[in-house]
Amino acid sequence: MLALALALSTPAAAQSTEGTQTAQAPVRAGDYAYQLFVPRGYAAMPRQQWPLVIFLHGSGERGSDIEKVKVNGPPKIIARHPGAPFLMIAPQLEEGGDWDQVKLERLLTRIRKDYRVDASRIYLTGLSRGGHGSWAWATARPDLFAAVVPVAGRGDPARACALKDMPVWALHGDNDDIVRPVGSFAMVEAIRACPGLTVQPRLTLYPATNHGSWEPAYDEDALWRWLLEQRRAVPAR
Repeated sequence: MLALALALSTPAAAQSTEGTQTAQAPVRAGDYAYQLFVPRGYAAMPRQQWPLVIFLHGSGERGSDIEKVKVNGPPKIIARHPGAPFLMIAPQLEEGGDWDQVKLERLLTRIRKDYRVDASRIYLTGLSRGGHGSWAWATARPDLFAAVVPVAGRGDPARACALKDMPVWALHGDNDDIVRPVGSFAMVEAIRACPGLTVQPRLTLYPATNHGSWEPAYDEDALWRWLLEQRRAVPAR
């Protein structure tokens, strides 16, 4: 049934159950399938708007098995903590693919249409290849996100000043030999050097930690508290 749904160009959303992650078909053919988490109490509070966490996975979760997306990061955390008070989407890259902002924004548009998303509390995070994607998307569209949390990723320091007004918390293992920690250092230092900086970026380095820094990073209660406190000013409609 999932394979059939993925083949449709304008598929209906799969039934989502509050407090669990459910596999969803792409918005259109060639787009990303994704895991969707809807918080408990969503239906019971029809006027409530909810924060949205967008998670971009790493290279190891690419492919066609959507369950692989749950292996690391926020999907893994939510499996242990189903009372999480936010919506979450975790798209899946095709084998050999890289994050495409057009596809990501099409997915975000669909989620904002179909669910009560608090536009002032949309958060972006990702690990490894998803960390690169988080830096890239946030610098391209700083108007979308209340905060960005790249883990074990690298970005383009030439574009860093796009984030001078956005809360940023980068996390990395200091022994990472796959994506070296200079990737996070360079972005954070470039942001700190921006004229008119309004929000100081954060950087956490985990000692004696290689590429798997997402394990301690997403286990940090302080990270989640900080993330959910961030809000973006949204122009009145």
